[in-house]
Parts: sequence; C-alpha cells; structure tokens
Amino acid sequence: MKISREVKTGILVVLGITLFIFGFNFLKGHNLLESKNLYYTEFDYNALTKASPVTVNGNTVGKIDDISYVFETGKTRVAFTVNDQLKFSDQSVVKMYETGLMGGNGLAILVSNEGQPAQPGTVLKSTVENGLVTTLSKSFSGISTDLSSTLQSTDTLMYSLNTLVNDNSDKGLKYTVAELNETLKSFKNTSNAVNNVISKNDKNIGLLLENFKKISTDLSVLTNDLKDSNMGNTVENLNKTLASLNSVLAKVENGEGSIGKLLKDEALYNNLEGATKEMEELLRDIKLHPKRYFRILSKKEIPYEKE
Repeated sequence: MKISREVKTGILVVLGITLFIFGFNFLKGHNLLESKNLYYTEFDYNALTKASPVTVNGNTVGKIDDISYVFETGKTRVAFTVNDQLKFSDQSVVKMYETGLMGGNGLAILVSNEGQPAQPGTVLKSTVENGLVTTLSKSFSGISTDLSSTLQSTDTLMYSLNTLVNDNSDKGLKYTVAELNETLKSFKNTSNAVNNVISKNDKNIGLLLENFKKISTDLSVLTNDLKDSNMGNTVENLNKTLASLNSVLAKVENGEGSIGKLLKDEALYNNLEGATKEMEELLRDIKLHPKRYFRILSKKEIPYEKE
C-alpha cells in the first residue's frame, strides 16, 4: 500500500506543529509530558519569574507555572508544579531565596512530613530568606551610620586634644609636661644620691643583712625550742598556781585560816599587841636588873630588891 505524497506532507505538517508547540512550552518552562498538578503560595512582593527554579535541597524538582497579583489581599500568588515522585505534607513551607550574587531568585520547598499529604491546589506557607547582597547592604547601612557617629566623636576628641595641647595656662598640657619633667629630674637626682649611698655602704649593708639573717636563724631556733619545751603545759600549770593563790588570798580576805584570823580578828590583834608590850617590859627589866633573873643559876641566893 502506497502512501500518497499529500498524506506524507500532511503527517509532516502535523508533526511539525506538534513539535513546535512542545518546544515552545518547554522553553517557557512547561513540560507537556509532566502532570499539571499545581500548588500555590503567596508573598508580599514579587521577585520571581516563570523561569525561576523550584528546588528541594538544591535539586530542581519543578517549575513556576504562573505569577499573579491578588487584588483582594494585595499579595503575589505563585503557582508551581513539581515532579509526581515528590511527596510532602501541607505543613511544608515554600522559601524564596537568592540563587546567586548577580541576582535571580528561586523557590525552595522545605519538606515536612507532619500533617496531611499536600494535594493539588493546596496553598502552602511561605517565607523569604535574605540573600548575601541584601544582608551586606543592611549591614553596611548600619556600619555607615555607626562610622559617621564615630568620625564625629573622633573629630570632637581631636579638637579637645588640640585645645589641651595648645593651652599655655597652668591647667594646660604643656605646663603639666614641664612639671612632670622637673619631677622626673628630681627623682633622677634622688635616685643617683641613693645609689651613691648604697655603693658607699655596700659592705655595711652586707653585714647588716648577714646579722639579720643570723638573728632570724636564732629566732627560728628559739621558736623551735619553745615549741619543743611544751609551753602549753607550763602555761597551764602557771594558771593553776595562780588560781590556787587567788583562792588562798580570797580565804585570807574572808578571815579564814590563821593568817586570815590574824589579819581580820581585832581581839587577837589586841592580845598580841598586849603580849608584845609585856615582853618589851620584861626585856627592859632584865636589862636593868639582871640579878633578879640570874639568881636562880647562882649557888648563892641573891635577894630580890625592889626598885
């Protein structure tokens, strides 16, 4: 069976039209062989194009199908498709991020397994990640403000320092430096004098240090001897002796014992005083009239004579 030239021509035209439609859609980011399961997300502004990729962990898994402005909410709605093999839940988040330093943005699906599986038509939550350029721009903006403030403070400080340096009054820096210079000169002279005194008395200082060393050694030996001599027991015995002496003195003060009665009993004192007087008279009488008392020793009786 022969196919006519007209049929062949028709078939070629149909195939050409089909390939043209497929290629045109492919260049727009649509693959006619993939499913048309659309998912949605919304942003406060639009920084995407239909050629922006849809990725998961840096791998392209889909394309943006449509970008539209929602007049009711003032947000930008993005419709995108993904590969049928990708499974994610309705709790997943779509993140818009910068794909490079030269610009360009893409969508990244932060896959979550919590919640229910996402169905076509689901509106997913969105977030925006600031890129390096935006972050640096904000940082440099803050740094510029801080640098301006720092430069102003530096200018004020330099002006104050200049005023202080050029001040010739008693409160100025020049006067202070001059006074400090004089003080350093005096200190240098004093230091030289001290060095001369030390150099002249080097031997005496050496002997003094040697004597101090010997004294410290003797004190150390004395301390060790006192430590070994059991000073604690000696002090304890001395305390006991003092306590006993205090007890005796207290008894004497209270008139107890012979000494206490002698000191406190007036009658005994009077008797002793009378006996002392009588003894004194007896001794005086013996001195004046010894014959009265020694006649007992004499063989010849000596008569007693009155005064």
